[in-house]
Amino acid sequence: MEYLNAFLCGGILCAAGQILIDKTNLTPARILVGYVVGGVILGGLGLYKPLLDWGGAGASVPLTGFGYNLARGVREAVDESGWLGILTGGFTASAAGIGAAVLCAFLAALLFRPGDRR
Repeated sequence: MEYLNAFLCGGILCAAGQILIDKTNLTPARILVGYVVGGVILGGLGLYKPLLDWGGAGASVPLTGFGYNLARGVREAVDESGWLGILTGGFTASAAGIGAAVLCAFLAALLFRPGDRR
């Protein structure tokens, strides 16, 4: 049942993004930023945790999960460090994901040659 829930949750999030791409004039970059901001807002309001409990990886892997992770990290850091946690909490909570993205981008830059092929 976990796999089905993850598939449904991730599929619904992806389908919503595809509908936004097809039916609006929003660029994919704006939609992705909207997903991150939506995850932060839902996480800050405490509404994303039930979705995460139900959807598992289907809710934690998309960009909404990244936004939720940022909000959770800031909340925990503010509880521990005070106002300084606003600046450090998001980076601390999402350091592994950001590090993996930077490493993958570096490896892709080494393996592939960017630029136009005119």
